[in-house]
Amino acid sequence: MTDARPGKVQERTCIGCRKRSSPVDLLRMTVSGGPGSLTVLPDPAHRAPGRGAHLHPTTECFELAVRRKAFPRAFKVPGPLDVTGLREYVAHRDNQDVRTI
Repeated sequence: MTDARPGKVQERTCIGCRKRSSPVDLLRMTVSGGPGSLTVLPDPAHRAPGRGAHLHPTTECFELAVRRKAFPRAFKVPGPLDVTGLREYVAHRDNQDVRTI
């Protein structure tokens, strides 16, 4: 399978720091749930259906996205979103990265 545009480098923008990176370096997220109880879920395999948003898997970028209220804008949904599960995932992954360095 070939790319539709040879030579074109895929990049995505982190909703926290707004820097562009390769999708491999970013964590893809999706929204699940019904009206009034929307939850942001990590999608490390980049396979979940639906609209996705990307974030560097660091606590700093996560906190920036929360402070900027970037999650509802990125997913184009009204109101606040539950990011508790994503917060735990990012904190766990961030701690693993610190230990491997």
